[in-house]
Amino acid sequence: MYKRLSAILFPIATVLLIGAIVWGYQENQEKNAILIKAENQYQRAFHDLSYHVDRLHSELGNTLAVHSASTGSHRKGLVNVWRITSEAQNEINQLPLTMLPFNKTEEFLSRIAKFSYQTAVRDLTKQPLSDSEVKNLKELYKSSAEISKDLQAVQDKVISNRLRWMDVETALASQDEPKDNTIIDGFKTVDKKVGEYPELDWGPSVSSMYNRRSVKKLGGTPVTLDTIKDKAAKFLGNSATGDIKVTENGKGTEWASFTAQVQGANNEVTTLDFTKNGGQLIAYSNNRTIGPKAVSYEQARAKASAFLEDKGYSDMTPVAYDEFDNTSTFTFVTKLNDVLIYPEKITVRVGLDTGDVTGIQASDYVYERENRQPVGEPKLTLEEARKFLNSDYKVKYHRLALIENEMYEKVLTYEFGGAINGSDFKIFINAESGVEETIEEIQSQKQGARS
Repeated sequence: MYKRLSAILFPIATVLLIGAIVWGYQENQEKNAILIKAENQYQRAFHDLSYHVDRLHSELGNTLAVHSASTGSHRKGLVNVWRITSEAQNEINQLPLTMLPFNKTEEFLSRIAKFSYQTAVRDLTKQPLSDSEVKNLKELYKSSAEISKDLQAVQDKVISNRLRWMDVETALASQDEPKDNTIIDGFKTVDKKVGEYPELDWGPSVSSMYNRRSVKKLGGTPVTLDTIKDKAAKFLGNSATGDIKVTENGKGTEWASFTAQVQGANNEVTTLDFTKNGGQLIAYSNNRTIGPKAVSYEQARAKASAFLEDKGYSDMTPVAYDEFDNTSTFTFVTKLNDVLIYPEKITVRVGLDTGDVTGIQASDYVYERENRQPVGEPKLTLEEARKFLNSDYKVKYHRLALIENEMYEKVLTYEFGGAINGSDFKIFINAESGVEETIEEIQSQKQGARS
């Protein structure tokens, strides 16, 4: 009996063993194939990065070599600098450097890209390179040579020692401090040197990108916790302040603020954020569960408008709308003397089950309103501005709007909403020069709806 049973089970066990071996071999092969593919992608991105930084150095040299009056060559060179720098940034993003301090180099490349782009897109025949900008290019030429040299040194070691980027990823993911890794040490050296470069005058448009708003730039005197409790209670329509808990954030820093919290029924939490200077509300959020949709777009919009009016945000006009997961989000901007002030915006979140407002974001409104500058009058008439539109563009509405353009300048424009080639667009025409400052495709008809 045992012999008969063994005769049956032994072949089965053998087949299963062979199958397990084959399966394990295939799994190992697939795993190795994935690792090889990832390693090849890392190697390609790294060698492309080294190449493009070297090309960046060469292109900066070419731009500096031409005559100061060669505006066409300057424009071409700066466009190439922008393109090459953008490619280098993309290659950095493909490398496993998320846990490695390389932010100084990334920011350095980002500033070069923005500086070269904004300089290239302006009319260099009317506004040629300034002495400060030429000085910047000379410093960038010198700095890019050093970065290129250091990256090539790492590249030589990678090639000669057959180093693997997968080992870098493993070392960075390790809980222990990575030791003796040539690639990691090389990138740390590059980033340290970049951090020691002299600070350049990038101009106000580029610097504004990296000059984050500080509450210290706001007017008003610092407020107390009790003042925040009173403000939170008033906003919520609650006379009692005992249930409101207030905490101070970033004490002693430029980002000091207050957060007020109220615990409601069904574990609902309402949160309000205030600036420390002046105690201005910058955010409100209620985390209640949103039920099935029962409110229309028109009803939600009316609720959002009434809420802002009730809370003291007057003269606000909705300019954009989005809807997701039974929640609608409206963007409102200030309307001043029939001019829409786009930088002064508030986003309002409405639950489409009841139409109640569940949150607002007002930080842009707070900061921009305090630093508002005179709007001025348009130099072009409406009909003159229309002449700068595509002849096939069908205008549905028009209005004056103050926007912030890609040079981070606030400009008065004519906003034209309309359609062309089967799609809806907003086109903003500079009210002084007729330049098309920006064009936005309208994803929903409701986004272009006027008040």
